[in-house]
Amino acid sequence: MEQQFVKEYKKYNKKRILIIIGLIVTTFLVSQVAMLLGSFEVTWKNIMELWAGDENSVVSQVITRIRLPRVVAALLAGTGLAISGVVSQSLLRNPLASPFTLGISASSAFGAAFAIMFLGAGETYSSALDAVVIGNRYIVASSAFVWSLISIVIIILLSRMSRATPQIIILSGVILSSLFNAGISGLQFFADDVQLASIMFWSFGDLGRASWDDLLLVAIVLIPSLFYFIKSSWSYNSLKTGDDYAKSLGVNPQRIRLTGMIVASLVTALTVSFYGVIGFIGLVVPHIMRRIIGNHETYLIPASAVFGSLLLLLADTFARTIISPIILPVGIITSFIGAPLFIFLLIKGYGK
Repeated sequence: MEQQFVKEYKKYNKKRILIIIGLIVTTFLVSQVAMLLGSFEVTWKNIMELWAGDENSVVSQVITRIRLPRVVAALLAGTGLAISGVVSQSLLRNPLASPFTLGISASSAFGAAFAIMFLGAGETYSSALDAVVIGNRYIVASSAFVWSLISIVIIILLSRMSRATPQIIILSGVILSSLFNAGISGLQFFADDVQLASIMFWSFGDLGRASWDDLLLVAIVLIPSLFYFIKSSWSYNSLKTGDDYAKSLGVNPQRIRLTGMIVASLVTALTVSFYGVIGFIGLVVPHIMRRIIGNHETYLIPASAVFGSLLLLLADTFARTIISPIILPVGIITSFIGAPLFIFLLIKGYGK
């Protein structure tokens, strides 16, 4: 009986690995297709020429400067939001937990609004569309990131005072989220037309802002964080049965929970500060992957990372092409997709 159980378990693990490999291959193929789609015509021949090293043509410039950064941004942002969500849900033992539950998105949005209002980052320029743009997106991103760090520090201090229980962390995030949302409303009330439009423009998650400089910074933070989460997956598994059981295995629940939440929050804060608020990726992706691959963190974390990048890439490609040449903010698409999908998962779960 025991040998049969071990055999079935190994077979199940092989199935998990095959699913992850399949997701990786699918994501790569979708990324190539995504570079073909858009108002400017690009063919497979152009893609092959680009990979062969021909970067002098106009089409290659369109790919390398516009579409490829956007594709890479979708992969990195989707990965970051997904792993932050799955780690948050595991550490807090709450299926509705995500870094956004901790007020990270609200504090980032407040930081962006603060930069637009007081640091002169919002402006308008005269064009056929009379568009409103962000005058200096690096000021906005820096302010959003700093205010995200402030919210993280507040949560850490409150957690240390209350021994870092999951309930205290979630309640602290809810309170901070309400506080920062009130601050955003106050800034919008006193903003002029241009500032108000700039704040709204930033709040829509948009991968069109991606540049190679910020992609490099996001990758430098994201890749080590992903390896840290995978390395710590055994400790995360031990927390599922309670802190007492984790302590019996030599795991420090408070330290593991605080460190994991800090890293997850930093990844989310950096992503949101550059690309705006992109909802539901960190909340829905872990639930979908748990139904497909199970609750084992060693497989769940990398599977969520790959599927998160795939889902955000599909959403962004849809946003670029549905009413081309007009490009919709990807945050709108993820909300339209994520909300009904999450409701479906909840209903199906309760039905069981």
